[in-house]
Order: sequence, then C-alpha cells, then structure tokens
Amino acid sequence: MTMAKKDTINALKRRGVDEESAKKLVKEGDFLLGDVKDASKEELMEYLSEEKAEEVLNQVGKKGKKKSKSKKKKSEEKSEEEESKSKEKIEIDKFEALSETGKELKSLSEKEGYYLPRALIRDIAESVKEHDISEDDYEEVLEMVNERVQNRKVDPKESVGIVGAQSIGEPGTQMTMRTFHHAGVAEIGVTQGLPRMIEIVDARKEPSTPSMEVHLKDEFKDDREEAKDLASRLEITRLKDIADFEINIAETSITIEPDMETLEEENLDIDEIAKDLNKKRNVEGEVTQSDEVINIDVEEGKFSLLYQTVEEAKEAKIKGIKGITRGVIRKDEGEFVIYTEGSNLKDVLKMDKVDIEKTTTNSPVEIYNVLGIEAARKSIIQEAKDTLNEQGLEVDIRHIMLVADIMTNEGELNAIGRHGVSGRKTSVLARAAFEITSQHLLRAAILGEEDQLDGVAENVIVGQPITQGTGAVDVKYTGYPEKEVQKDEE
Repeated sequence: MTMAKKDTINALKRRGVDEESAKKLVKEGDFLLGDVKDASKEELMEYLSEEKAEEVLNQVGKKGKKKSKSKKKKSEEKSEEEESKSKEKIEIDKFEALSETGKELKSLSEKEGYYLPRALIRDIAESVKEHDISEDDYEEVLEMVNERVQNRKVDPKESVGIVGAQSIGEPGTQMTMRTFHHAGVAEIGVTQGLPRMIEIVDARKEPSTPSMEVHLKDEFKDDREEAKDLASRLEITRLKDIADFEINIAETSITIEPDMETLEEENLDIDEIAKDLNKKRNVEGEVTQSDEVINIDVEEGKFSLLYQTVEEAKEAKIKGIKGITRGVIRKDEGEFVIYTEGSNLKDVLKMDKVDIEKTTTNSPVEIYNVLGIEAARKSIIQEAKDTLNEQGLEVDIRHIMLVADIMTNEGELNAIGRHGVSGRKTSVLARAAFEITSQHLLRAAILGEEDQLDGVAENVIVGQPITQGTGAVDVKYTGYPEKEVQKDEE
C-alpha cells in the first residue's frame, strides 16, 4: 500500500470512519479524501453497505447531495433547530454553576453589551463578595473589567503563533539545566528548567523524573498518622526489602527470614506473604511457613530453577502501587501532602482517603490517558507555567495556553515536533523548514502536493509578504473619478 493511500485511510479514520470501511474505499475504490467528500450515497454503496455508506456520508461527505429541494430545506431547518437547541443547552450548562451574585453580574454585563467569559464573571463575583462591594457599584466594576478585556484583545491578523513562540523561546534560552528538589522536599528530585520544558512540549510518554502530589480527603488531611498510613500503602514494597534469603544447594531449597519488626511497622502478616508467594506462577516449588520463616522447596537437582525462583521471590511485590518507589509527607498550607517518586495516577485515584480532585501527576500524557484531553490541556498549562516561574521567568499565560490548545485541539495529545503538530502542517515548505528537509520535499514531489503559501514560514522562504498583519490587507488603487481629474486640469 502506497504512502498516499495510508494517509487517506488515516485521514478518514480521524473523521470517525472505521478502519475496514476506510480501507475498502481507498484500496478497492481508489478514493481520495476529496472524492469521499463529494461522493453520493450510491457511489459509496458500490463498496459499502447502505448503512455504512450513510454513516460515512454523515462523518465525511456532503449530506443531501441527491435530495430534493423540499427535503433539503426540511433537513436544513431541522439542523438549524437542533443546533439552536444545542447552543441553548450549552448556555444553560455553562452558567448553571454560577452563584447568585455571578448570575446577577452575568445578566448586568449582557444588558450593557459586555460578553465576558464565565471564569471571569465567577472571579468578579468572588472579588466583589470578598471586598464587600455593594450592588450599586456593580456597573462601574463591570465597565472597568470590560475596558481591560477590550484593551487586551489581540488585533485581527496578528501573528499570535510567532509572538507566542518568541515569548516562550527567548526566556527559555535563559533556563538552567538542573534538577530541582520538589517543593522543598530534599529526598525527591524532579527535573526542572529547560529539560522539563522540552519534556512538556514533546509530550513525552514518561517524564525523566515522574512524580505525584497526593492529597488526602478533607476529613483526613490534618491527620499525620492517616497521611503516614497512605504513604506506606503507596510505596511499593518487595520481599527483598524486608527479608533475608538463604539458599541450600544440597537440598535445593530457599529459606526466607522476614524482619519481624519491619513487618509490624508496615502492618504486614507473614502468613499472607507465604500465601502470595504460593500463588505466583514464576515461583516454582512448594511454599511452606513455620514460625518466623518461609521455606520454598524446589525439585531436586534443578539448580537453574532454584536460582530463578530466588530472583522471582526477591522481586515479589508485598504491597504498594506499581511504579511508586517512595512517598514523602510534607505539611503544605495546613494540610499533609504526599510527594512521590514514580507515578501511577489510575491506581492511586482508586485508593480510599485520596482526594481525587486535588491529586495530580507531572505527566500530561498520563493525565490524558486517565482523565481525558481537557485535563491534559490544563496540566500542560500548569506544568509549563510552574517550570517558568521556578526559574523566575515571567511569560503571559496566554502564550502557554496557545501552545496547549495547539497540542490538544484535535482531541488527542500531540507533541510540538515532526511526529506531532509540525509534521502535520499542510504546507510542504513549512514542514521542510522544521526538520528533515530533503525527506519532506521528496515525499511532496512523489505525491504531487501543492503549497498554497498561506502561512508565515513558507512566504518567508519564497521571499514574499506574509499573510499576517499588514500583509493580510490588499490595497487597491482605482484612480480619481473622471470629473475630479477634469476639474484639476482647469
């Protein structure tokens, strides 16, 4: 299958078409994406069932191509009605959570013609309540806020991408390459500075120093013992950490002597450890327990199996969450918080006593996999902002938000790089200007791609004005009217 066909299949899949249908259309029917968009239901039914053809048209094609005018009109009216209802529902859901003060401010702002975001109205409501501002002054407050909002709006056709890249890139060159001790916890080091910033924008599957910030529920957050118990249950404990091993080659047996004091501290039971060892498939031999010792008898003469069993028994997990090697308790703003080495958000959120709303990890990819794309976007913004702030660098959060939006706007987390956002640009020259120039140009030549020169990079390359700012405006000179010319001559 050629690369062009693979690209078309992937494009159809991104629009919701199932893989089997996409392959049939592309391989058997030689459809391109544009062909599918323009195809009628009957054309698609040559390769798909009626139900599948209709589904593909809904996802990709131009609906209603073969419909009569009356049917088309009804369909359009129905679509507009559904869209109106949908908008109305979103509007209700969007502002439903506002307080009474917030709803009052929202109503007043709309009356004055100010259309402010929900988050801003919520913040204003909290501020007027905190500073005990009377209702008579609400109009003045909203006027001041609206004026500031309007002053901070981006001008039409401003190159926000370039400005954002410069605003993050320039301070980025001043960032030091060092490890920072997490929130004053000397035992846990997390990567910061430039390496951390690179990890964030590259959407690395796993950070170089994965870490979590685990919060307890309100009823437990002031209790050190509860925090200590949770930290103990978080840390992964292996048998080799709490026991000594002795190998008897003559009898091909293993003797395990757990430290009874440690077992008591960790609230572990030797009987339970023996039962767990007996259930493990890779621990070959008969497991028995007597007093304070566990014995494993391996088949006589099987020396390689004996050593294999020892290693498996040493690595046996006694308790804890996979991936978390250490947990340190620190009192932060009046509550006990557990900072961990290692991360496993999915399993930690399932634990009792854990506050699932506050607990987080420094891995946006893990947050995306567990909580979804919106949570991942927020994580990227927060992690990037914290990294810059730690270095004492001031960057307007809107630049960081723009990067986060670009990385998440397709519904999945994409890196800023040739395998992500930059590699998916429609412009051949823009892709070639980023990395691996020759490969991009060769691929474009083979596929017969065209470059419309709509962006900044490609226009700079060919030496013509960019389509932003003043370059986005065409000035047309039509000459003076004929009467005015005659008057000037007189």
